[in-house]
Amino acid sequence: MVGTSKLTSVARDVLLAPVYLYQGRKIKRDTVRLPEPHGERHGVIDLPQANNEISTQDAKTFNLMVVGDSAAAGVGSQTQQEALVGKLIPILEQNEAIQANFARLNWSLQATTGHTSFDILRRLYVLPAPEQPIDVMLLSVGVNDTTSNVSVHKWQQQIEDIINIAQRKFGVRELVFLSLPPMAQMPAIPAPLNNFVGAKASVLDGILQQVCAAHAGVTYMATDFTRMLEEHANGSAIDINVMFASDGFHPSSLMYGYWAQQIVETIIQLLDSIQLLDSSTTEFER
Repeated sequence: MVGTSKLTSVARDVLLAPVYLYQGRKIKRDTVRLPEPHGERHGVIDLPQANNEISTQDAKTFNLMVVGDSAAAGVGSQTQQEALVGKLIPILEQNEAIQANFARLNWSLQATTGHTSFDILRRLYVLPAPEQPIDVMLLSVGVNDTTSNVSVHKWQQQIEDIINIAQRKFGVRELVFLSLPPMAQMPAIPAPLNNFVGAKASVLDGILQQVCAAHAGVTYMATDFTRMLEEHANGSAIDINVMFASDGFHPSSLMYGYWAQQIVETIIQLLDSIQLLDSSTTEFER
């Protein structure tokens, strides 16, 4: 039997449907459309101290690909240097564990505003296979699936397909899905629509966790937004709006910085559990 709380929730959403529709249209009409930031979307970096610690023969490249939606693309920042990748690369570059095991960092960004899980899947099909296997692929996906009301079944299937092509075509050794953001807290989404959208995002996020747990070499990274606020506040009161861009929807450069730090922590934790340091080449389609 369907639980009473579930029936109550459905009944509430039916009653509030006209309000949701009105608020959704108003957001679409009034929200500022921020552009994707300018800047480099790929690069190769010689890591500090690499020449002293790693012989030329043993030198290895850490191959990183960031894929996804507007958050991955850095919308909310003026330049890529202030965006997610721009915050992420310097932290990786200066990390001792990375420096100790790799001579170079080869990174690329493949992300576009508005992309859903289907769009990302299609992009991975179109992109050429890399010359070397991707050590870590970061994936930001789900917000646009939430707002476009993608079905639970389609969402799960498309995540499964993304995992399949990432591992088969790109030789991804560790695929990291970033958790969906707390959409109910986004300043741009008013009540009661924020609770409705937040609940839908939570459902998709739960399915994402389950799918990741069922696959080897796939990690779900639960972004700790509370920690971000606490670290920035340093014991003082803080307005959550500082974590969002001027549109009240995308991350601010400040949030991108804290997010990047947590991502690097996850990558470092994975170094021991995956064969990033193995000199053998992963078999994948070319």
